[in-house]
Amino acid sequence: MRAAWIMLVLALAACGKKEAGLPDDPIRRAATCGVVAAADARRSLGSVDAKLTIEQQGHILHYALIEGAAGGSFDRTRSAAVVNAMPQLGDKVTGDDWQSLIGECANAYPATKPVERVTLPSDALTAQAGCHDLSDFITTALRSQENNFIDRIRAYDAMERTLDNKMGATLKARGLNQARANEARAKALAKVATLGPPIAVLDQCVKKFGS
Repeated sequence: MRAAWIMLVLALAACGKKEAGLPDDPIRRAATCGVVAAADARRSLGSVDAKLTIEQQGHILHYALIEGAAGGSFDRTRSAAVVNAMPQLGDKVTGDDWQSLIGECANAYPATKPVERVTLPSDALTAQAGCHDLSDFITTALRSQENNFIDRIRAYDAMERTLDNKMGATLKARGLNQARANEARAKALAKVATLGPPIAVLDQCVKKFGS
């Protein structure tokens, strides 16, 4: 995934005819909701040039995360396909009545709704790997804009470094080879990606694992 894709999605301001309802195709459906989230964020700030908060950016990315997690083992190819589709669908989605899709997206993806509290998995490897790889996903996508929220990005980066050692020790203790370790990490990210808004989840991860 390229940060430029995300930037293009966040800059969407075109107006065109909107297709009624969400698409049946899961990739297009998730991408449509990402575009709607970007448009709604810009509207809430009152300007297409305003800088989005990290929470707003995370909300947009969450649809790609959820689709990647749909099979229970995180699929980066599907997640990237969602991000790729967002700018392609922009003109079709951001019509006069795109606001009607906000509620549909919330109902289709309940994990994107705000939560009062994030509870991380009790299993050590699931929590460690899920937090590490969710952080990697978000920071990679937002790296070109990190100066807009440098303190949060630095906290996530520091947590990843701490988790590199913790996760390595946990994997070794469980005797997992590389293939099984990769499988465990993919399942962990799929689990953590659906716990709630990704920035809220990451902030809880930092509380637990931050240096």
